[in-house]
Amino acid sequence: MKLAQLKIHHVAPASVRGTEAQDSQVTNTGAARRRRLWTYGGAVGAIALAGAFVWLALSWSNSAHVIPRERLRTATVSRGHFVSDVAAEGTVVAAVNPTLFAIAHGTVTYSVHAGDTVTKGQVLAVLDSPELTNEYQRESATLQSLDTALARQKIEIRAQNLTSQQQADLTKVSIDAAQREMKRAEWAWAQKAISERDYKRAQDDVATAQLNFVHARDTAALERDSLALDLRTRILERERQALIVQNLKERVGELSVRSPVDGMVANLAQPDKTQVAASTPLLTVVDLRALEIEFQVAETYAGAIKPGMVAEITLGGRTQSGTVTAISPEVRQNEVTGRVKFTTQPPGLRQNERASVRIILDERDHVLKFERGPFADETTRAVYGGHGDRAVRTPVQLGAASVSEVEVLRGLQPGDAVVISDMRDFNDTPAVTIGR
Repeated sequence: MKLAQLKIHHVAPASVRGTEAQDSQVTNTGAARRRRLWTYGGAVGAIALAGAFVWLALSWSNSAHVIPRERLRTATVSRGHFVSDVAAEGTVVAAVNPTLFAIAHGTVTYSVHAGDTVTKGQVLAVLDSPELTNEYQRESATLQSLDTALARQKIEIRAQNLTSQQQADLTKVSIDAAQREMKRAEWAWAQKAISERDYKRAQDDVATAQLNFVHARDTAALERDSLALDLRTRILERERQALIVQNLKERVGELSVRSPVDGMVANLAQPDKTQVAASTPLLTVVDLRALEIEFQVAETYAGAIKPGMVAEITLGGRTQSGTVTAISPEVRQNEVTGRVKFTTQPPGLRQNERASVRIILDERDHVLKFERGPFADETTRAVYGGHGDRAVRTPVQLGAASVSEVEVLRGLQPGDAVVISDMRDFNDTPAVTIGR
């Protein structure tokens, strides 16, 4: 079939049915009105529910700032005598507790036990030191030899002094003989019985004798001075040796370790029959007649506490007076250690017994104050003041704090009520409601 023979047939387009026949106009009925009412009612209910929720939230918030009255402790601000003090805990310690040491190498033998009561001068231990003992004996022998040499030298000095004196005396005798010869020569010369030469010789003999006497006298004096100096040297050598021997004698005596005080043996530092080196601790003695209280306070009070301050010591229900004797400049674990001594030490004290110490820092009259709570001190910047059924937060400036009271510098007046209970849970709320 040829293409020209093909007939082209035109197909008419098919028509699509729409929704026009389904649309129809309706009128407002009662069901539609009911739906609108339900919508409006739901909106109003939601608004009411939100309001109730807000009201409940506000009520819960207000209830969080309500505190029962029975939980509150209040204090009244007043004016009067104020005592600034510090309280501390301490223990009874020995003010005098010397530790005795070995003075030389040796073997220690104890004659007491820990806990024994001892008296001053009692032998507590003996140290056997052959080295020190031998040294003492050797130096003692040297001292004896020096004593012998000194005695011999004294004899020799006396002999030399006698010889010098003899020579001086002989020269004086020569002077007397020359003077007698001179007198005879003068008489003979006057009588023209001797020559001038003999006369001059007699004069020379007198001058020579006098000169010999002067030299003999001066030589004897020099020899005496020289011998005295030699004797002084020997005496000093002997005294030096005597000091060495005396020192060794004392050290040998200290080999018997004696108690320096009346008291009790606290502990034995070494086992019995043990060889120890020099300066090794042997034992400790406690003087029970001189006991003190060692206390610890916070480092903030270190600058306020001074030696000589009055203190009260409570021990076993009894109160004793005392005085601060020392405060340590060293801080350990945020605390400072101090010592208090008794004015009159009570009987029956035991070491390491617990005690309470109250140190008086200052006393003043006409001070505005109130009872101190557990959380009130000089760093507090605000307190809650009671006003009927409400406690209002009031800015204040507090001063010195004692064990039981705190000073008011500014912010409160006499008669004001102050809440001294713990109010930290309210996070500085301006006001708190006090419930029944």
